[in-house]
Amino acid sequence: MAWRGWALAGLLAVSATAQETSVFSKSSNDSLLWGPYRPNVYFGVRPRLPKSLTTGLMWARVEDFQSVQHNVRYTCEQHEGMAGYGWDAYDPRTGGVQTVHDKGNGIDIEMDFVKFDEGRGGWGARIKGTPRNDAEPGAGSEGGVQTMKTAVWFHAGIEGLGSLEVQDAEAGEELGFDSDVVINGQSQDLGEFKLTITESDRNSHPNHAHPAYQTKPLDHTFVHSLQVPEEALWQAKAILFSSMKTTVDAYVEEYTEQKMPPPWQTYTIQNRPTEGNMHLIQKVFEGSFEFDVLYTPSSAAKPATSEDLTQAIETVVESFDQKYLETLKPQAPFNDDKHLLFSKSLFSNLIGGIGYFHGDQLIDRSYAPEYEEENEGFWQETAEARARGAQKLEGPYELFTSIPSRPFFPRGFLWDEGFHLLPIVDWDPELCMQIVSSWFNTMDEDGWIAREQILGAEARSKVPVEFQVQYPHYANPPTLFMVLEALLAKVGAKQSSFSTTQQVVGDMGGNALANPDAVKAWLKQVYPLLQRNFEWYRRTQWGDLKSYDRPAYSSKEAYRWRGRSDRHILTSGLDDYPRAQPPHPGELHTDLISWMGMMASSIHHVADYIGETEDAGRYAKMTEAIKRNIDDLHWSKSDKTYCDATIDDYEDSVHVCHKGYISIFPFMTGLLGPDSPHLKDTLDLIANPDELWSPHGIRSLSKQDPLYGTDENYWRSPIWMNMNYLIVQSLYNIATQAGPQQGKARTMYAALRQNLVATVYQSWVETGFAWEQYNPETGAGQRTQHFTGWTSLVVRIMAMPGLEGSGGHDEL
Repeated sequence: MAWRGWALAGLLAVSATAQETSVFSKSSNDSLLWGPYRPNVYFGVRPRLPKSLTTGLMWARVEDFQSVQHNVRYTCEQHEGMAGYGWDAYDPRTGGVQTVHDKGNGIDIEMDFVKFDEGRGGWGARIKGTPRNDAEPGAGSEGGVQTMKTAVWFHAGIEGLGSLEVQDAEAGEELGFDSDVVINGQSQDLGEFKLTITESDRNSHPNHAHPAYQTKPLDHTFVHSLQVPEEALWQAKAILFSSMKTTVDAYVEEYTEQKMPPPWQTYTIQNRPTEGNMHLIQKVFEGSFEFDVLYTPSSAAKPATSEDLTQAIETVVESFDQKYLETLKPQAPFNDDKHLLFSKSLFSNLIGGIGYFHGDQLIDRSYAPEYEEENEGFWQETAEARARGAQKLEGPYELFTSIPSRPFFPRGFLWDEGFHLLPIVDWDPELCMQIVSSWFNTMDEDGWIAREQILGAEARSKVPVEFQVQYPHYANPPTLFMVLEALLAKVGAKQSSFSTTQQVVGDMGGNALANPDAVKAWLKQVYPLLQRNFEWYRRTQWGDLKSYDRPAYSSKEAYRWRGRSDRHILTSGLDDYPRAQPPHPGELHTDLISWMGMMASSIHHVADYIGETEDAGRYAKMTEAIKRNIDDLHWSKSDKTYCDATIDDYEDSVHVCHKGYISIFPFMTGLLGPDSPHLKDTLDLIANPDELWSPHGIRSLSKQDPLYGTDENYWRSPIWMNMNYLIVQSLYNIATQAGPQQGKARTMYAALRQNLVATVYQSWVETGFAWEQYNPETGAGQRTQHFTGWTSLVVRIMAMPGLEGSGGHDEL
C-alpha cells in the first residue's frame, strides 16, 4: 500500500487552503472578531487574530495566609470547589452573561460581555461579585459575608508587534490609581485602541491600621507593567505570583514575619505602572463589588460608557431569549420553564466554549515503514516507531472551534466538532460555516486533518506528553460531514439524517452570508477540500478484501482504522470498545465503513446541490456500494447484528461480535432505511433491556458481553450523548416514514428521548454540571465535569418534535 509517496506532499503542512476558504473576513467590523475566545480560563477576551491583545481575569478570597495560593482562580479546573459555572445566556455575535458559583472562595461572580455596534464600537465586560450565603466565615469577615475580602486581578497582554502603555502613569505611581485605569494600545491588526478598567464609588474596600496601608491604600487600583517573553504571556497566574512574592518579601524585610500586614494587604502586586507587553491590574474589595472593562477601538463612533454597557447587557439578554424561542425552544413534553432554563444553559455553554487557538503543533512525518501496519504484530512495531520520537513542531496553525470541555479538553477535537456544530447550525449557520472552514484550513496537501488540535505551548500544557504528537496516517470520525447534511437541510435542499429542524435560513443577524445563495457559494468553495479529505480516508484507511476470501458487492469498499494498539483504537473515538484479539492487519471495522457511507452520502448531496452532476452520480454509486458491503461484510446471521471482522488462525474471515454501539453504527449513520431487512433486529437489540436499553439511555456495550464494565470501562457500558443523539435521530427518521417498523420506532423514539433528557437534567440539577458520560445503572454523571460539548446535544433532543401519541417503553 505505500502511502508514503503521496504523503510527502504533506510536508507543506500549512498550505494555500487557508486562502481557499477565506470567504469570511476578520476585519475590525466583524461581529465575530472579538469574544471570550480563551475558553480554558474562566474569563478571557481576545480577537480571532494571531499575535494580538489577550486578556484574562483572576480572583481569590484573601483572608488568611495559608489558602490564597491555592484559591486563586484563573484556568478552568475540575473539582476546584465550584458549585457550577458557565454561560446563562450567550450569542457570539452580541455577547451574554456568565456566572461562576465559586463555593470554595465563598463568592458568586457574574461576568457580562457585550459588543457595541455589532463589534464596530468595541466591547465591554462587567465583573460583579456577590458573597455567597453559604460562605464560611473567614478571619477578616467578622461582620459576616458582607465584609468578605476578595482580590481581583485583570491582565492584558499584547503578542507580537504592538504596544500597551498606562495613560497618566505618573498619577498612580506613588499610591495607585484612585479612579479609572486607562491603557492605550496599538497593534498592526487592531490599530489604536483604549482599554479602560473602571472604578465605582459604590464599592467598598478594606481598611486597617497597619502602617503598610498608608503607602498602599486598598481603595486604590494597583498596576504592575511588565515586559515578559512573548511565549510566557499565557502564564499570567505564575507572573501574578511572582509579582506578589516581591511584595511579600519586601513586607517581611520591613516588618518581619511576626508583624506582617493582613493578608488582603500582603497579597498585592507591585505598583509599577508604565509601558510593557503585559499589565496586571489589581483591585481589593470588601463585600459585593462591581467594575467594568471597556475596549474602544479608534474607529468607534464614540467611546462606550458604563451606562451604555448596562443598557447593552439588558438588550443582549432580551434578544437572546427571543431568538432562543424561535430556534431551539424545547418541545413537548419539555415545554416548561425549568427545561427552557436548562436548555439555554447547555446551549450557551456549548457556544460560549468557542475559542480561537494559534500556534505550532507536534507532528510525526517520518512515514516510517512500520506505520503502514501491514504485518501481524503491527501494533508492537508502530509503538517502537513512535518511541523513536521523530516528531517536529510545525506551524503556526490557527483554529476557530468549539471544545468538548473547558477544564479538561480546552482544544479542538475533530470527531467532537461535528456533533458540537449540530445545535450551532440551527442558531447561526454562518458561524457554523466559519468554524468548518477553519477546520478545513488546517488540512494538509494530502487531505489529512489532525484529529486533535494542540496548538501552542498553552494548549500543550494541558495534554500528557504521550498524547501530544499527531500522525498523518491517523484518522478520526469525519463528523464535519454531518454538519454539511444539516446545512443542506437548513437551505431546504434535502431532508437530512442529522437534522429535524427544516426551517430555511434567512438573513441571520443582519449577515448576508447566512442566506441560501451564500451557503451554496461557500459549498462550492470548500467542495475541493471535501473531495481531498474524502479521498485521503479512502487511501489511508482501506481494508483488505483481496488477500482473503471475502465475497462482497464491491471489491473496494472496506475499511480499517489505523493506529490501534492491543486494547485501544483511539482513532475510532471509541477507545477501549472491545475489538478483535489479537489485532490483525486484515481487520474490518463496522463503525469506519459506516462513517465512510455517511461521508459518501454527504458529499453526494453537496455535489448534487452545487450542480456537480457527474460527481454526484459517482458518489451516489459509492454510497450504494458501501451500503451493500456493510451487509455483505459485517452482518452476522447467527448473531443477528453487525460485527467487526478479522482473520482467524486458518486465514479465514470471521466476525467478531461485541454487541453495542458498533453493532448499530449503520443505523446511527442513516444507512438503514425503513425497508432494510436488518432494521427489525437492530431495533430489537437497542430496545432490549438485557442488552443495550437502560432507563437512562442506550448503553455503549451490551450487559451480556463478558467485557461489560471491565478495565477502564470508558466505552464498555457508560451512556454517551453523542451516540444516543444519533440513535434518537435515526429513530425519528424511521418513525416519520412509512415502513414495517414505523410504530416500533415511534414508541422507542418517545421513550428514549424522555430518558435522555431526564438523565442529563437530573444530574445537572444535582451537580451544576453536564458530564462526559452517564452511568447506565444510576444515570449519574461521571468522568469529566463541565462537558458542555456533545452532551449539549440534549438541547437538540429537546427541540425535536414530540410525536404526540407515542407510547412508552412498555409497548416495545
